[in-house]
Amino acid sequence: MPATILVVDDDAAIRRLLRNTLLRAGYVVIEAGDGRSALREAAGQRPAAILLDLGLPDRDGLSIIPLLRAQGNGVILVVSAREAVDEKVSALDLGADDFVTKPFDTDELLARLRVALRHQALSQDMPKIVCRGDLSIDLERRIVFRGGQELHLTRKEQAILYLLAEHAGKVMTHERIMAAAWVGDEDARVEYLRIVIRNLRQKLEPPGPIGSVIANELGVGYRLKGES
Repeated sequence: MPATILVVDDDAAIRRLLRNTLLRAGYVVIEAGDGRSALREAAGQRPAAILLDLGLPDRDGLSIIPLLRAQGNGVILVVSAREAVDEKVSALDLGADDFVTKPFDTDELLARLRVALRHQALSQDMPKIVCRGDLSIDLERRIVFRGGQELHLTRKEQAILYLLAEHAGKVMTHERIMAAAWVGDEDARVEYLRIVIRNLRQKLEPPGPIGSVIANELGVGYRLKGES
């Protein structure tokens, strides 16, 4: 059965663009133009994913993310013109799975949707081993291999990598990562996190451009890239 996608946007032209894009990609599409309708459709239809604009006429889209999340485990992909980092962080911390800024490329949006849906399906039966190329992350035994060789990671590197692997394809905010890797009275700062990420990338990624395994969502956080 094709997945059902709920498009929530008060702009009819944007809804039409998303509807046509999603229909061509083989999805079933339902629509809502405000927060009240979005909550009603989500409760009645149980969509696999929700493409949510934040600038709704009856209420701020951020306020309904926890309500949508409480109704089910479907993917929530924010599609908004808001570019402020704090807005993106708030959406992700409230339960959104990803954030795409308008104007958007439809191919990129579809790719992010596919990754989020794939991750959602896998999370129903969490794999014990996450693989990316020659990198293998054993979540059960807490062992990491690259090219068949076990990697030795620091405690913070382990905490970060396992968090990203458990939520592969989903953005983890700086705050959430630091909460997992820095404990007690340790001084958690974003600049320290960047240093650990840089060292982790050197161990995980093959020579060449950075970001082949761990992607940087500028000003927001990091994610383990989804399977291609």
